[in-house]
Amino acid sequence: MASPSTTTNFPEKPSSGAALWDTITRFDTSKIEPLIAFRNAVGLTVPLALAVAFGNPTAGTIATTGALSVAFSDGSDPYIRRAKRMLTATIFVSLAIFIGALSGRNDLVAIVLVTTWAFAAGMLIAIDSAWADIGLISLVTLVVFGARPMSVEEAAYSGAIALGGGLFQTSLSLSFWPVRRHEPQRRAVGELYRGLAELASEPVKAWEAPPASTTFSEAHQVLAGAWGFRSGQAERFWSLLSQAERIRLSLLMIFRLRARLAREDPSGAGAEILDECRQLASRILIDISRTLLVNRNAATDSESVRRISIIAETQLEPNPQSHSADRQALIREARYQIDALAGQLRSAIELASYSTPVGRKIFERKQANNPWMLRVAGTMATLQANLSLDSAVCRHAIRLAACVGIGHAIGRSVDWERTYWLTMTVAIILKPDFTATFSRGVLRLIGTFAGLFFATVLFHFLPLGPFLEVAFIAVLGFAMRCYGPANYGLFVIAISALIVMLFALTGVAPAEVVASRGLNTAAGGLLAIAAYAIWPTWERTQVSETLAQMLDRYREYFRAVRYGFVGSENEYSREIDRIRLVGRLARSNLEGSVERLRAEPRFPAASLTQLYEILASSHRFVHAVMALEAGLSRSQPVPARPEFHAFANAVELTLHSLSAALRGSPLDPADLPNLRDAHNALLQAGDPLAERYALVNVESDRITNSVNTLTLQVFQWLSQMQPTVTQ
Repeated sequence: MASPSTTTNFPEKPSSGAALWDTITRFDTSKIEPLIAFRNAVGLTVPLALAVAFGNPTAGTIATTGALSVAFSDGSDPYIRRAKRMLTATIFVSLAIFIGALSGRNDLVAIVLVTTWAFAAGMLIAIDSAWADIGLISLVTLVVFGARPMSVEEAAYSGAIALGGGLFQTSLSLSFWPVRRHEPQRRAVGELYRGLAELASEPVKAWEAPPASTTFSEAHQVLAGAWGFRSGQAERFWSLLSQAERIRLSLLMIFRLRARLAREDPSGAGAEILDECRQLASRILIDISRTLLVNRNAATDSESVRRISIIAETQLEPNPQSHSADRQALIREARYQIDALAGQLRSAIELASYSTPVGRKIFERKQANNPWMLRVAGTMATLQANLSLDSAVCRHAIRLAACVGIGHAIGRSVDWERTYWLTMTVAIILKPDFTATFSRGVLRLIGTFAGLFFATVLFHFLPLGPFLEVAFIAVLGFAMRCYGPANYGLFVIAISALIVMLFALTGVAPAEVVASRGLNTAAGGLLAIAAYAIWPTWERTQVSETLAQMLDRYREYFRAVRYGFVGSENEYSREIDRIRLVGRLARSNLEGSVERLRAEPRFPAASLTQLYEILASSHRFVHAVMALEAGLSRSQPVPARPEFHAFANAVELTLHSLSAALRGSPLDPADLPNLRDAHNALLQAGDPLAERYALVNVESDRITNSVNTLTLQVFQWLSQMQPTVTQ
């Protein structure tokens, strides 16, 4: 059978006159990154071109400054989330222009204000990256306009013009909202089902992270950030997401059962039957993905769904005469999982094909429903928790504030032109981690000089007029937004040349801008890199805490599944979706931390290898817990064994003790519970032929192996990191 990658050619959009409106409403400018860059370039240059045409290029540059600052907050996420982010950026940038222009008349006030603003911008990293970007952009704007003292009327006028530019940029981003209200959500869920199709077609390795986790997290975030979640169409997307969670669990369980069947009877047909089911499921998932991504019913292969059901009914039948008791249990479990998968696929097809949601309300989303005061309180609690020197965020905020303050003081005390570039460079280069700071510092310096050289060549060899300069600004704005996110060096080249041209439109000689910016950028870059070298924030000091947080989240996931097995269905169903999401986030945070560690100097290769081994063991653990969850809905309830409570308590205590040890608490291996003894006691209890008991017995063995291995690896990691952290 063809792989999913060969079956994803989507049909062309309608081209007939009768389908013109349908074509328009299916077109979405946020779907492809170049189109986002195009609308951002339009937002930059339309106000500028109008201002040049009416003979007021200075006002045009201010409007373009507002649009440029807001363009960094653009994206392809749900319209309501995008609108909130871009409007917030617009307001903050406009206020920064107004306050900065007023404060520029007094050196002391300007230095104190910029230093305080820099500390606040650094702390915003604790909330999320969007707030961090808004804080940085508004800080840079404050610094630039602080170098241009104005009266109250002039400052208010400049702020209003920038507000207009930002609102125009925002309106372009939201222009398709009325006709494509649910486009981002539909696209996110469609990509999720495409990922499930790939999962169904390829083997799953127990030592790797659960597949498709990133797309699940993205889909959760996209749906949670949208309005209208009580409407029928929005509820349909949430239902599709819930079905996708169940489909993934069923597929992972089928993979595990396939491996066990092949191991116990290599000559049997059980493994081949399960492979056929996976391939059929992959074909169906591709059709569902196509339906969602093109917003048009695909020709779903209903025969494939029926075939899966027939396989479950006819080809997987345990034979007491020729099969052992263990193999009979495996076949029964495989039959249950295939039958469940067929039902889930049927439900997903129906949900994807019709606008009316089917089934019960899937789960609650407390955060989206919380009153805004509770959300503000949660944000403030996050910031308060990070107001400590133990927090990398707080140390970054202090370092950023000190360096920005020093840079601003230097700039106002030396007789250089446009010294705000010095402060801007410090603010842009300094990041919380070593890798980003030094890589950005080097790329910032190289890119700035390359961009200045490019602008110099243009002005020297080409007879640029105002409108030709506006055209070049549009091209540079497009390149900056389209290719800049992937390559910071290209971003700096484009933005440097763009700013030189903006200044040229206001009558400032390009040679003057090039020389002053080159000098101040070099000084600011050296100051930022020197400050980080003096007081660094090493990832090696943070990774243990990040690992501990992941173990805590996995322990919560295990506990939620445990509630399902002991009969606490309310506890299980109410929390499981939230816990899955935070668990994926914790794992992705650790994986990001490990990648940053690779770039740190003098970090032992043996310790890095140990971290990868810890990640592999944690993946084995979570795969086993996911298998337990998958079997929960298909196995018949039985009384929870006291031995299961003892085993689950031992697992939770071990994970809790390991996370505490990673945070510095003393831990003796002899104080940990004996998981193998607890598992052996579990094996001796209950009827081994009961499906749920058999499932727990098998997966608890995998949990025991993975947690015992994880324990050994964590102790080895702690012994290796003790001298490393102090370096």
